Amino acid sequence: MLWLCVAFFAIFQHGPMPLYSTRTLAVAWEMWDRGQFLVPHINGEPYSHKVPLLFWLIHAGWAATGVNDVWPRVLQVLIGATWLVAAAALARRVFALRPAVGRMAPWFLIALAYSFLFGLQIMYEVLLAACVAGAMLALTGRPRWTWFALAVGAGLMTKGPVALLHVAFPFLLGPWWSEHARADRRGWYLRGGLALLAAFALLVAWAVPAGFAGGEEYRNQLFFSQTAGRVVQSFDHARPLWWYLPMLGALLFPWIGWPRLWRAVATWRRPLGDGERFLIAWLVPTFAVFCLISGKQVYYLLPLLPGVAMAMARAVSRQQQTDGGHGWRWSAWPLAVTALLFALYLAALPFLRDSGHLHSHWLHDVARYSPWFAVGFGVLGGVLLLPGEGETELHRIAGATLLGVGLAHALFAHTLFHNFNLNPAADRLARAAAEGRPIANVGPYEGQFHFRARLRIHIEDITVHQIGEWARTHPRGLIVQYPAKIRPQARRYADLIQPFRNRWLEIWQADALAAVEAGRTPADPPRTTALHPPDYWRFGPPPSRE
Repeated sequence: MLWLCVAFFAIFQHGPMPLYSTRTLAVAWEMWDRGQFLVPHINGEPYSHKVPLLFWLIHAGWAATGVNDVWPRVLQVLIGATWLVAAAALARRVFALRPAVGRMAPWFLIALAYSFLFGLQIMYEVLLAACVAGAMLALTGRPRWTWFALAVGAGLMTKGPVALLHVAFPFLLGPWWSEHARADRRGWYLRGGLALLAAFALLVAWAVPAGFAGGEEYRNQLFFSQTAGRVVQSFDHARPLWWYLPMLGALLFPWIGWPRLWRAVATWRRPLGDGERFLIAWLVPTFAVFCLISGKQVYYLLPLLPGVAMAMARAVSRQQQTDGGHGWRWSAWPLAVTALLFALYLAALPFLRDSGHLHSHWLHDVARYSPWFAVGFGVLGGVLLLPGEGETELHRIAGATLLGVGLAHALFAHTLFHNFNLNPAADRLARAAAEGRPIANVGPYEGQFHFRARLRIHIEDITVHQIGEWARTHPRGLIVQYPAKIRPQARRYADLIQPFRNRWLEIWQADALAAVEAGRTPADPPRTTALHPPDYWRFGPPPSRE
């Protein structure tokens, strides 16, 4: 319930975030608008990167409420809650004889800052994580193969064949950790193999008709290019072999800074029970394979986090048995010091800004409200400094961290989200589309305007060198570009200027931009340019942004 309250509060602090959430919503919108629920589309073309289960869930809500961005956010929170419930049930089942692990594991999981913040994105990984947790829940204890097939099938329909990687090793190593597999090895592999075939059949039942409906190019990408292209030599997010290792610090915050956990891990002793063997069979080979895969992103590891939470809970519960729960007093002091130092930094930002020591526009923006949020982080740091023992200390760390992450997200929403808010640009493009004017985007277009603007047209990708040619063909069209700095001509002739990330977003009439690029003065009189938002930049944006 604590997690639900913070998640619902956080996810409605600002609109959908580009480019993750806006891209997902763009695909859902185009499928809905076209009445094409078999093949995902983006920018008018088949979208082979994802399978459709999340889009179908969004459509189910839209069928009752109409197209909006409220239901997808509610859905995302509900999926996250389902994941937490399944993970808690899994911990209780795997460590049925050690109830302390089942009590502590959910607290370890809800406090993980990265998974909470990423879970606010309308994306596929949390749904996949919930499916994987459901599959593990069906596999442990007395296996429930029908539920296992359904959970794996749902995972395949969420993210494709990568879902099999998350469940393959616990299944293959079943006799090592499961008494039921040891008692009936043949039945384990036979029934489990049939369940995996049934799960794969669910994917094939969609993929085959979708492949024929989407055309040859879509079919080739869907069946061959996507998975192979990420595994061997990734066309997207290619990283070195060791890349995940330093990322573990961010993935496991705040527990990476809790001395009690390090002590529990350092004093771990054998023997290993079936529960510990299950965690090893799940986490170690799966993580190793993800390291070997060329394409890497931190959020690819989210489905493994319930297992990590159980491992941490098991280590701490074992240490608690050794010391009787004593020795926990003041164990959260590194996290408390971190919160208090961050509070002092937030309180000092307005003074640093006024004295001219802030040269980043991000910090200029944060300084507007930072003293108010400094109070909140100071209070949380004080809470973490309070003495406590036993599981009460765990609850306090988890609760304070969760509230702190929610507070940090609110700070971002009120001071920095305007750098990601594409509503002004989307509204301008919606008017242009209604007037029948074509639109081009300099660089790859990621669908960031389609949902908000409810676009039904194709936005063409062009390069800087193609601006003149495109303008000759579409002189009254609009061109979107993303320069690092605003040119003087843009302030006079651009239709719209707004900040976007660490750059600017400009919308031009095509002939005007072509004239400026060619060094000529546009023929049309100067336009009225909208600068968004910055009423607090009325004396000019910070030097680094300008």
